[in-house]
Amino acid sequence: MSPSGTILLLTTPHTYRAEAFVAAAKRLAVPLVTAVDLPPELARRWPGRLALDFQQPETAVQTILDFAQTTPLAAILPVDDSGVLIAACANQALGLPHNQPAAAAAARDKLVMRQFLHDGGVPTPPFHGFELDDTVEMVTAVVQAAIGFPCVVKPRTLNGSRGVIRANDATTLAMAVRRLQRLLQSIGAAGFLVEGYLPGVEVALEAVLDHGRLQPLALFDKPDPLEGPFFEETIYVTPSRLPMEAQTAVIEMAAQGARAIGLQTGAVHAELRLNEKGAWIVEVNGRSIGGLCSQTLRFDVGMSLEELLLRQAVGLDVRGLQRQPQASGVMMIPIPRPGILRRVEGLDAAQAVPGIDEIAITVPDHHRLVPLPEGESYLGFIFATGQTPDVVEEALRLAHGRLQFIIDEEIPLLIR
Repeated sequence: MSPSGTILLLTTPHTYRAEAFVAAAKRLAVPLVTAVDLPPELARRWPGRLALDFQQPETAVQTILDFAQTTPLAAILPVDDSGVLIAACANQALGLPHNQPAAAAAARDKLVMRQFLHDGGVPTPPFHGFELDDTVEMVTAVVQAAIGFPCVVKPRTLNGSRGVIRANDATTLAMAVRRLQRLLQSIGAAGFLVEGYLPGVEVALEAVLDHGRLQPLALFDKPDPLEGPFFEETIYVTPSRLPMEAQTAVIEMAAQGARAIGLQTGAVHAELRLNEKGAWIVEVNGRSIGGLCSQTLRFDVGMSLEELLLRQAVGLDVRGLQRQPQASGVMMIPIPRPGILRRVEGLDAAQAVPGIDEIAITVPDHHRLVPLPEGESYLGFIFATGQTPDVVEEALRLAHGRLQFIIDEEIPLLIR
């Protein structure tokens, strides 16, 4: 394999994904350089990497263009939401395959996404956007008049269900809005939206786009109910156990959503809900599945998802690739309560459960734990394979049940 240039991978310092992409690039003998969201003064700690400030997209794009003068690039690939707009703009400027910047921006802003979906004729719940300084009284009046209850309060740009809260009436709406406003103000994030609650079962679709054509790679069931008040994802299992008619409806709706937003190429990760009225889009993102969850996916000849994405990025045809038929799944280990994690016990007993492939605890001992909706991470991941999705789900639940999380209450500092 001889690509026409180097692949530039846009990452953050805390990403779980970079190592898998680097390994895939080595397997393919593809030159790869990582660009990390770091201020230049910290770049010395990351030798061999390009430092970018993702909060300054125009400056980051110019840095990439300058880099490309001496290192010709074959593709610029974002790992997660934070890099999709920069990748789109830089790819466009270099004449490489890309999503339009407007589409990339819509895929990472929940309010803009909803507007694009609505304008594109995709069924959407009622929604309305708000600024951080909007009063609770004003938000409540709009929701009561235009959206109704139950509803869901969402940040515009955070991911992983962070800040997402269900409200069933005016009282719980006021509490949710105040709580989200405090979170967004503390991290300097943008505004929020409120949309009608979508009942039903939730699934996740992993796919790639080739000139606007959606190729599904895997459909994950989420067997734990996600009904609120918070929406912490736990178990993903594939292949889906939904009837084929329902699976087809999900794939078709995701394709409609990608078209409405304007996505054309690269990875797609979509979240949808199914109820008696059909399939509804929760989100369509122009990036691949997050965390370590991609480890659940293997394709022809043991190919990883990262290798598949790199192959597509350098122009190889990936349309014939199929997911290996064995059932697989992952549990994103939830944080049971706030406090200081002292240790995790029962790892050997959990690892001994038949079907368990790996347990990765990604939070170090003595680390402060913050659950959803304010938190942004999990304790780790449990991976399993088996003959059927039911077997995989059972193994994940049994292994999780054998783990014990020793968490001390956090004692606030006393200021004299």
